[in-house]
Amino acid sequence: MTPDIIFKYFPDLSSTQKKQFLQLAIVYQDWNQKINVVSRKDIEELYLRHVLHSLGIAKIQRFNEGAEIMDVGTGGGFPGIPLAILFPKTNFILVDAIGKKVKVVDAVVEGLGLDNVVTHHARVEDLPGQYDFIVSRAVAAMPTFVHWTRGKIKKNCSHERKNGILYLKGGDLSEELSSYTNAEVFSLNDYFEEDFFDTKKVVYLPRKYKG
Repeated sequence: MTPDIIFKYFPDLSSTQKKQFLQLAIVYQDWNQKINVVSRKDIEELYLRHVLHSLGIAKIQRFNEGAEIMDVGTGGGFPGIPLAILFPKTNFILVDAIGKKVKVVDAVVEGLGLDNVVTHHARVEDLPGQYDFIVSRAVAAMPTFVHWTRGKIKKNCSHERKNGILYLKGGDLSEELSSYTNAEVFSLNDYFEEDFFDTKKVVYLPRKYKG
């Protein structure tokens, strides 16, 4: 298992970023033996199923220096940790309600030397603050996720795209998104050629939800 697939799609990484992506699998394998946060099959395909999938968001949206991005329901640290490696001058706030998962994320952050990540063992509804973008990987149906994160997105934008939600989802989303007439759906197989991405998408929902 090597990060070559990451280097293929993101060829302009610095030497530090390449080392961090390489180290990432080592740290996860070590911790996954203690606290299982990634299935055995997925740990064998970590770079495809977790790291590159997370970085699909970066094909849709680049994050500016100083921007604040919240990863809700981060689980083992996805998509937040790969994005934090890719955007070292962007601030990432990783949130999960399950303490053992946050413990693993903290260890990975420390092991990789990421100084642009903070974690919270909490429900997102209970956290103060607002963010430029909220990212996540399919932790709930969109209406539920919108409810959880309401009021958490900054009004003032520092990116060309309006602040909002960037959500990694798969399958047929037509019913789930029927209430959100301004949602945009991007198919990841337009960016990545591997079969894994045939049904994978990024949903962008701007701050002003219509529905």
